[in-house]
Amino acid sequence: MLFSAKPKGYFVEKTDYGYLLARTSSPVAPMVIEEVRECPLSDQAALLDAIKQLQPKKSSTGYLHASCGVYTPERFIRKATLDPKKLKDPNYFTEVLTQQFRLEPEKCVTVILNAADGADYDPAKPSAGKEVVFAGLQAEEVVVAQNSLLEVGIYPERLELASISTLGALVSYLNFSNTKTPTLVLEIEADTTNSYIVSAEGVEATRPIPQGLESMIPVVQKELGLKDEESARKLFYSNTFDFTGMGQSLIKKLLKELQSSIGFYEVQTGQSVGLLFTGLLSPKLAWLTQAIASGLGIATLKADLQPWLTARQITVADSAKAVLEPRWFGLLGLMARHDPTTPAANAVPAEKKD
Repeated sequence: MLFSAKPKGYFVEKTDYGYLLARTSSPVAPMVIEEVRECPLSDQAALLDAIKQLQPKKSSTGYLHASCGVYTPERFIRKATLDPKKLKDPNYFTEVLTQQFRLEPEKCVTVILNAADGADYDPAKPSAGKEVVFAGLQAEEVVVAQNSLLEVGIYPERLELASISTLGALVSYLNFSNTKTPTLVLEIEADTTNSYIVSAEGVEATRPIPQGLESMIPVVQKELGLKDEESARKLFYSNTFDFTGMGQSLIKKLLKELQSSIGFYEVQTGQSVGLLFTGLLSPKLAWLTQAIASGLGIATLKADLQPWLTARQITVADSAKAVLEPRWFGLLGLMARHDPTTPAANAVPAEKKD
């Protein structure tokens, strides 16, 4: 009798600038991260080649079946303090979404998580507490995200909000490393910045900020005397010019918003935010992280991921050491919490395809 080959695990994170892919020795821990690949969003040939290298023998469906993390444009993660007196009101959660966060619940796929550990919130449990996180996305975005992956040969067996995977991994790491300092987490995109404050105790605060990378383009144009914004945009994203010197000018508006958020948190809690972690930034814009940290007077999070992964029964092969860089944190979060027998709270079932 021949033994069937042990199934491999495949993990994919799709960002605004590219794909991060990994193959593991098993779909769940204990596992070895065997290979990792990274390719630009616009280079489909590179993606197809990366998939071929990770999975030399195609699956029977022709797709790479993977656990996928995505950042959808209308995703939301909002921290809230619930009123225990209203929990029995069937309309209470809907009211919080509509009145406090100005969302349309009927158009969203939403879950409610304990802010401390990310578990499903169950008001019936005595330990449930009042601090929760509403997380979700527009229902139509689920289909769009699935289809965009299917189009490039990736079948999302699990589709998760990568923001949640990243925050969960960060909270877990801060707890494991006994880091007491609250940490500012930023997802800086074209038109918005999602700001979170996390600690070893969980998600402490959340705030969407209507300032993103595009708000920096007019400043680039003005500072460098360029003829139009398109020229400034190309230069800004090209990595052919060192913007470090004008960094503080570029992030002036964003810094003001961040200082306001941090100040409010520190007054409310008496704790000082001392660390910064930025996700979703292209490597070409890595200088922004230090510029923001300097502007806020805080340090960047220097994470030693190897011991944390070892504790999660995840080993990194020599050929996959790149996964220890900060921008892979979201993908590692997918691996660390992936358990097919107990679906993650933010997992969205993949749409069945014939």
